[in-house]
Amino acid sequence: MKNNLNDIERSILQLSRSIVFISIFFILIISIFFSIIVVPKKAQNFAKPNLVKGINSNELSLQPTKTTQTIVAPKPNSEITAILWEAPSENTIPKGKEGEEILYGKDLIANTAQYLGPKGSVAAISNGMNCQNCHNDAGRKPWGNNYSAVYSTYPKFRARSGTKETIVKRVNDCFERSLNGKPLDSTSKEMKAIKAYLKWLGSDVKSGEKPAGVGLQKLAYLDREADIGKGAAVYSAKCVSCHGKNGEGLLSPDKIVYTYPPLWGKNSYNDGAGLYRIGNFASFVKNNMPFGVSYLNPQLSDEESWDVAAYVNSQPRPHKNQNKDWKDISQKPIDFPFGPYADKFSEKQHKYGPFKPIDEAQKLKSKSKS
Repeated sequence: MKNNLNDIERSILQLSRSIVFISIFFILIISIFFSIIVVPKKAQNFAKPNLVKGINSNELSLQPTKTTQTIVAPKPNSEITAILWEAPSENTIPKGKEGEEILYGKDLIANTAQYLGPKGSVAAISNGMNCQNCHNDAGRKPWGNNYSAVYSTYPKFRARSGTKETIVKRVNDCFERSLNGKPLDSTSKEMKAIKAYLKWLGSDVKSGEKPAGVGLQKLAYLDREADIGKGAAVYSAKCVSCHGKNGEGLLSPDKIVYTYPPLWGKNSYNDGAGLYRIGNFASFVKNNMPFGVSYLNPQLSDEESWDVAAYVNSQPRPHKNQNKDWKDISQKPIDFPFGPYADKFSEKQHKYGPFKPIDEAQKLKSKSKS
């Protein structure tokens, strides 16, 4: 009886082992089937790696997303930061007399009034403003009216004078208009230093080329006339603390230079200056004002920029005789504020807009000629 029982127990044990083995084999088959059929379907919810600007392809990681999409770096004001011109490092300024001349030129741009203002140590030929009041950071700031393309593009023909101008002529235009002063002697130490600085500043720009970020970034035209009243409100909120209630600016304690320049009145730029065109002024303030902002962190909207430009340029300032300018009046910019014009739009509309109708009329005329 005991032997029979042992035989039965052994049979049961063998049967149990067989059942366990079959179960394990079945689970293994199911697992393989699941990994082959089901997992790839879930994997479809993962996008392919996206190449992000500035990241090496070997450093990319797989990130879950519902749909495949291209990751694009932010484009401040429709421009990619990485491609904008950057001023050369001052470490590249040579030693000796050549380097000293370049550094003197930079100082003349940054602190013009110290040398050439009403109480200038070299001569009294300008209004007390500095060149860098209109050309930020001594002409080195992207979209800050920089000098990156001056040396690469001059001499060149300019429609305003109707002549081929040299760098000397262009610099003196600023002295006579933006600084409401007298021209600098073309053979002077100061003019040579300014030219040397401009040459060094554009040393990485090929002849005839204009790099991205040069000068000012032009704003789109408004669908309306720029509003002087709205501009006054913008000025009170954003500008008055530095430039004064009456646009008089703020003189430094030594009364020689301005900490913040005057925007109108007898010590400001005259009506022949580039910033007297509100398109230029609006473009300048958009990416540079209030002081400290850049195209990366603008504080003013396009509309605010146009309106405050209209307000500032509606204020009184010195007048410059421009009778010799624009021999071909058809070449006048759309926002040039003085007639006569080659079209039928009024002087007021050319100064404050709306500019779109003028632009469209000019394009239509140009198309008909071609």
